[in-house]
Amino acid sequence: MRKIKLLSLAALSMCLTVNAAVPVYQDESKPMEQRVEDALSRMTLQEKINLIHAQSKFSSPGVPRLGIPELWTTDGPHGIRPEVMWDEWDQAKWTNDSCVAFPALTCLAATWNPEMAYLYGKSLGEEARFREKDVVLGPGVNIYRTPLNGRNFEYMGEDPYLASKMVVPYIKGVQSNGVATCVKHYALNNQETRRHNTNVIVDDRALYEIYLPPFKAAVQEGGTWTIMGAYDLYKDQHACHNKYLNDILRKEWGFKGAVISDWGGTHDTPQSIYNGLDLEFGTWTDGLKSGALSAYDTYYLAMPYLNMIKEGKVGTKELDEKVRNVLRLTFLTAMNRNKPFGSLHSDEHYAAAKKIGEEGIVLLKNDNNLLPLKTDSNKKILVVGENAIKMMTVGGGSSSLKAQREISPLDGLKNRLKGIADVDYARGYVGDVTGEYNGVVTGQDLSDSRSAEELIAEAVEKAENADYVIFVGGLNKSSGQDCEDSDRKGLELPYNQNRVIEALAAVNKNMVYVNVSGNAVAMPWADDVPAILQVWFLGSEAGNSIASVLVGDANPSGKLPFTFPKTLNDVPAHKFGESSYPGIKRDGSDIWDVTYNESIFVGYRWYDKEKVETLFPFGHGLSYTTFEYGKISIDKNEMTADETITVSVPITNTGDRTGAETVQLYVRDKKSSLPRPDKELKGFQKVSLQPGETKTVKFTIDKTALSYFDDKQHEWIAEPGDFEAVIAASAADIKSSAKFKLTE
Repeated sequence: MRKIKLLSLAALSMCLTVNAAVPVYQDESKPMEQRVEDALSRMTLQEKINLIHAQSKFSSPGVPRLGIPELWTTDGPHGIRPEVMWDEWDQAKWTNDSCVAFPALTCLAATWNPEMAYLYGKSLGEEARFREKDVVLGPGVNIYRTPLNGRNFEYMGEDPYLASKMVVPYIKGVQSNGVATCVKHYALNNQETRRHNTNVIVDDRALYEIYLPPFKAAVQEGGTWTIMGAYDLYKDQHACHNKYLNDILRKEWGFKGAVISDWGGTHDTPQSIYNGLDLEFGTWTDGLKSGALSAYDTYYLAMPYLNMIKEGKVGTKELDEKVRNVLRLTFLTAMNRNKPFGSLHSDEHYAAAKKIGEEGIVLLKNDNNLLPLKTDSNKKILVVGENAIKMMTVGGGSSSLKAQREISPLDGLKNRLKGIADVDYARGYVGDVTGEYNGVVTGQDLSDSRSAEELIAEAVEKAENADYVIFVGGLNKSSGQDCEDSDRKGLELPYNQNRVIEALAAVNKNMVYVNVSGNAVAMPWADDVPAILQVWFLGSEAGNSIASVLVGDANPSGKLPFTFPKTLNDVPAHKFGESSYPGIKRDGSDIWDVTYNESIFVGYRWYDKEKVETLFPFGHGLSYTTFEYGKISIDKNEMTADETITVSVPITNTGDRTGAETVQLYVRDKKSSLPRPDKELKGFQKVSLQPGETKTVKFTIDKTALSYFDDKQHEWIAEPGDFEAVIAASAADIKSSAKFKLTE
């Protein structure tokens, strides 16, 4: 016994000796800044340079001599992208790099539920952690300016308040796993057409009131550890190294994290040095050796920077600040010994994907309560459309995924109604039969040699004898649709779908149109189709989420995060000609100027101002039950800038099903010194109600909800005067309002 005790004391002594020798930067009990400065003091100039640029397609090298590990990044915001070759986009052909594909971020925004955003982030972060990733390259929060933008499906809609409230819990969920978010694309990345050489001209009011708030919330409320620069230019500087945007980020918001370039977004060494870029990725598409050097050594923040320092052209102050930012990121992620282990392909993740999908589906129209489907007497259901069978997790750009599984809308409905109803299928149209992106192959053979007339004839013949026709159409992730690096050509549905829909509606009045997209589409036949669902790109559980809503297992509660216009010419970005979109080419230059002529009047703000009727308004979404709004009340009629007002409204479920309704609060400035929108979203709350149940929803209005950005004074102003609190079910469905005054 004595010998064992002596050995234990010796072992303890050895441990104490080892711990005493642990460098400060490796000691997680020490303050972050102390660790950062200690690591910085130990690094050579070459090691500092190495730390701030890539060593492979998706990793940076760390400092091997000091035991500071590599940083590994990954696309994307909707699931963890499969592994690629060290230097190339081609697949590494691993067999264990599939993922759960979560719904696209337009769907998440459509839930109007911050709890779903946290669940989404936490689940995604767990998959990233299991795959040993340090940075998730997302989420995207660029504002929906035009329905033609190919990447709108990756973003969170047209309203800065909604995007802000949804991005914060997403960030916290991901980062709870010791995995960083990289909120993108900072800033003004609102189109894909000529995205690398488009210079955005926007006034400061629009910049601060519309396009920056989600990024500000991500930094100050979400605490994101990294930000990704955008491809476009602002004030003639590329966004990845932009003095003006960096000053806002660092000086006005106090961001202490790392700014990461988008892949290929870096263009200049001096601007990269002085304008805030910390980590350079993807400047060239391969890192294969060129002569004696690796291509990574010739990145803008590699040898060119090092040579400028050695030649005395620049100092090391900026370099040390970049290294500090990267070290903080590394200590929070790759060197964080306390982060959880994560999980992959878990039942909980699939359940989360299904739940988010169900909550995000928007019931746009439901005449005569056609939905949910009545399947009590072996009904015949015909499903039509390529999107009912086409995998949507592959393609679309950097958000393309290798999902472990993807349930199609057709299979989801067949599985749910097996033994209950007869589910048949007709193709209806042929769109994109390909199924490969960056080496990820769906394995589907969607080829069909029949003519358009033959396909329509088959669908119409089957529709004549069906109890229900469900057309699953919309867009896909092919180039020119919902896809990175290309915008849509118009608002219309592709592949002649309108002709198919009109033919089906003519022979069967029980028709449901299911729109798969991340963008608004024109619906010239909307009056002839009694039920319309907006279902987004829903990921692995797409078919199960859609079937759940169609048959009524889940009561739809989604609300639109952007407006569906009737025509493209109604959209403010398209009202002012080419100067506003897609831009005008400068003489003798490869730069295209895009002027945001609509200023702060984006989305519903424009339709309110111009009194333009929409197809479906922002915030719209129906339910299988009904809700009655009571009268708004406020706790006082006046407030000072230091006070708040509480707004209350009772809401009752007057139907016979449990359901959830999102109550929306807008604020209206009755008279101001500067032009303001008719109303602006300043609060929302999703409330679940049993049949007959009443709950009172409460909101707090403070001076931030009343403020506008004064571009002359460069500050937010809450101007004394008369205001109105507006309770609504959508931007076009006002329930009640109450006036109040902001006093001096």
